[in-house]
Amino acid sequence: VLDALRGEGLDLHGPLPADTAFVPRQLAQFDAVLAMYHDQGLPVLKYAGFGHAVNITLGLPWLRTSVDHGTALDLAGSGRADPGSLLAATRLALDLVARRHR
Repeated sequence: VLDALRGEGLDLHGPLPADTAFVPRQLAQFDAVLAMYHDQGLPVLKYAGFGHAVNITLGLPWLRTSVDHGTALDLAGSGRADPGSLLAATRLALDLVARRHR
């Protein structure tokens, strides 16, 4: 599949081992990282930008962005919840929709 996509002109690298794909030297070369499994990419995303990162699910017939954390029901109604990731996910979804309709 990767070779076919490269043949269509996409600049793709990998596959890369999960334990080294996210080091700064590697990340500096790419615009995005596609992790095939939740536990392969999300722990790194949470470590690097918890509270401001966005999880995007690809391959669906609709756009899906999500916060980088769980439900945090213990914080609901307490006034202590940080909306950063929700705002980032919403902004990214709106930006992606706007780009698609240009």
